[in-house]
Amino acid sequence: MESRNDAPQRSDALRNRERILEVALAELSRAADVPLSVIAKKAGVGQGTFYRNFPNRDALVLEVHRNEVQQLAQSAKELLKSREPDRALREWMDHLARFAVTKAGLADALRNATSATGGPERPGYSLVDDAIQLLLDANHELGAIRPGVTSEDFLLAIAGLWQIGLSEERHARAARLLDLVMDGLRAGAPGPAAHTPPRRLP
Repeated sequence: MESRNDAPQRSDALRNRERILEVALAELSRAADVPLSVIAKKAGVGQGTFYRNFPNRDALVLEVHRNEVQQLAQSAKELLKSREPDRALREWMDHLARFAVTKAGLADALRNATSATGGPERPGYSLVDDAIQLLLDANHELGAIRPGVTSEDFLLAIAGLWQIGLSEERHARAARLLDLVMDGLRAGAPGPAAHTPPRRLP
């Protein structure tokens, strides 16, 4: 029989893990070689708790990045639940822009982790591809974007995000770039009428 204390313990463990990831993202973005003890202290957890979750630096870095990828992918589904497909796509681009900034900040730490482990350079990126396809499919179905746009087309169009870097103007520059991309996607869109089935006469 499961102890009454099991659920609160699991909840506490999850909160500890999420707090470690949150602090690690901020600290590793500032300095790839930040001591793990500093991350544990700022997260408010003991060394034992920290190392039970993340046995070494590489495991922590890869999980921070994977967690960001998962949140980015999940946000596509959430946006489509509450917004029209074209609005969801444009807002998701803002999420993607924030992810690009995060990845730029984590670049050194991620590079060190993947070179040390021999692991994948882009863990979890298939989730992002799936999210893009989900958004594009929803927009094609509604006729909200031009026909024939593929996920590869989309990635090439927004590739400039990774060139913006960490300048103070990065948010404004990213928003302008993404507005231009969205305008291009909408140009030539057939509109909902093109996808409305013909009415049958009684």
